[in-house]
Amino acid sequence: MKRRNIIIGAAAALALGACSKKSKFKAYKGPSVTYIIVNKKAREILLISGNRVIKKYDIELGFSPVGDKRYEGDGKTPEGYYRINRRNPNSKFHLSLGISYPNSRDLAEARAAGKSPGGNIFIHGESRTTKSKTDDWTWGCIAMKDSEIEEVYAMVRTGTPIKINP
Repeated sequence: MKRRNIIIGAAAALALGACSKKSKFKAYKGPSVTYIIVNKKAREILLISGNRVIKKYDIELGFSPVGDKRYEGDGKTPEGYYRINRRNPNSKFHLSLGISYPNSRDLAEARAAGKSPGGNIFIHGESRTTKSKTDDWTWGCIAMKDSEIEEVYAMVRTGTPIKINP
């Protein structure tokens, strides 16, 4: 009877262990990311430590990627200097890092055009409903694979400067 209980208990423990999901939260012990550069034309994001690129990823952009974001709904990814200003562990796009758009220049440009600049620009993972994995599809955000945003989320701290180039 004891042997049977041990076998059943071990089987139950193995079954429960197999059901557990792998965590999306990664640990990072490498050099600190001191700066982020996004090159829209090259569709890449570079994580910089000091003067050294420590990681490079391919990205997807707003569905109308050429040019600077001017107002809400234009489908463009902003260009300029910003900061990572928030973290969202419960994003509908897996994980996300907020970008401090709009800055004062963005606000002035949108107001001069009589429009809202919009907001909620993030670096995030992929939506589960995204059909195409090669075309630009966001409303102005910077998208990457879920496995990659997990790495970036672990590496980048709130307050990190980000430069988004054309």
